[in-house]
Amino acid sequence: MHPQRQTLHNELHARPSLYFNEPAHVFHLAFLGGDSECNALLQNCCTAPFDPNAAQGITHLDGHPLKWERHAEFFTLTLVVTSSSHDLSWTSLPESLAQRVEPHLQQLINAVQIVVRGEAALDLASYGFKDPCGSCVGGGDAVVWSDFRLGEDGSNRFLFVNRRLNAYRQGRMIRRLLEIETYRMMASMSLTTAKTLSAQLNVFDKTLVTLSERNASADTGDAKALLADISSLSAQIVSSTAKTRHRFSATQAYAQLVFERLGELRESHVGDCQRLGIFIERRFKPTVRYCAATEQRLEHLAKSVANLGDLLQARVQVEMEEQNSEILKSLNARADAQIKIQRAVEGLSIIAITYYLLNLLKLGYSGLHLLGAEVTPREAMLAMTPLAIGILALILLRIKKVKGH
Repeated sequence: MHPQRQTLHNELHARPSLYFNEPAHVFHLAFLGGDSECNALLQNCCTAPFDPNAAQGITHLDGHPLKWERHAEFFTLTLVVTSSSHDLSWTSLPESLAQRVEPHLQQLINAVQIVVRGEAALDLASYGFKDPCGSCVGGGDAVVWSDFRLGEDGSNRFLFVNRRLNAYRQGRMIRRLLEIETYRMMASMSLTTAKTLSAQLNVFDKTLVTLSERNASADTGDAKALLADISSLSAQIVSSTAKTRHRFSATQAYAQLVFERLGELRESHVGDCQRLGIFIERRFKPTVRYCAATEQRLEHLAKSVANLGDLLQARVQVEMEEQNSEILKSLNARADAQIKIQRAVEGLSIIAITYYLLNLLKLGYSGLHLLGAEVTPREAMLAMTPLAIGILALILLRIKKVKGH
């Protein structure tokens, strides 16, 4: 059996819901942090030993079920406090849990309180909702109400009215509501990043326009300085991309989970009230789209700067090729002049050699006369002419051979 066989198979049973039938208060807290922060909190909350490597677990706090879960960049606690009374109202976080989470309140990113009760003797006005949203969920087997306003304790409040759900369906439905709120908050964390980045992108855009105009001008003397400015802008954009890529990617992933969970609620209208899913989508989608648009704007800006750098390099390369062409033309002209000079020198050299050769032959003829040889000028010319021509021919052949090498 593969060593990961059991672990991978058990992922099907990971992150179970808390199941209960009685009326109850459900308290859900989400904290930013990694494994070390999660373990520190669990040591205070769990009376029994827990597995520090586990992704989730269920324990009890003052006799009430407490579920904890680890996620990539946050962890959650969900406490269910059941009640025998069917007419529940809002209450504060149980003191036993409040004391344990107090050192970690700076990392609290989401807090939700859900009152779970039956439909009998329901007085919606007593829950203090202002312009509430309501939806029938689970095919009409339950009704959920909320005005999405934070209470005095900073928690978002939901009223869950169970009509015909059993403990398992009720637990899964409440889990979806909690996940919607937690993932929505995690996705919205990119909003501040996007707004800060948008201000930087405005500066980058203006800088890019200036650099583009400099590149389009006829003056090419500052090509080196222009390339340095483009490289500096590109480095800043790459740095911004590296800093925000993870946050924007997380926003897309969390937002997808929110919309999936909204679809799983199977909502329908309750009277003339706005549905919860419509309320969330209309106010949450602009955040997601703004973050996505900011990310795309950063990507397009990076491509534009890269294209500008390529254009400048191409322009400089063309100019260098033109300069090289002019240099080659100048070298060709010099080579032609050198060839002409060389030919002239060769001609003069041949004339000089011929002159000296004739003088040598003349001296030889004079020497023959001094020795008493009877040689007429005509005979001497007939004898010396082939010799002179032969010597000159040998010299010309030698010159051609040297030039051929």
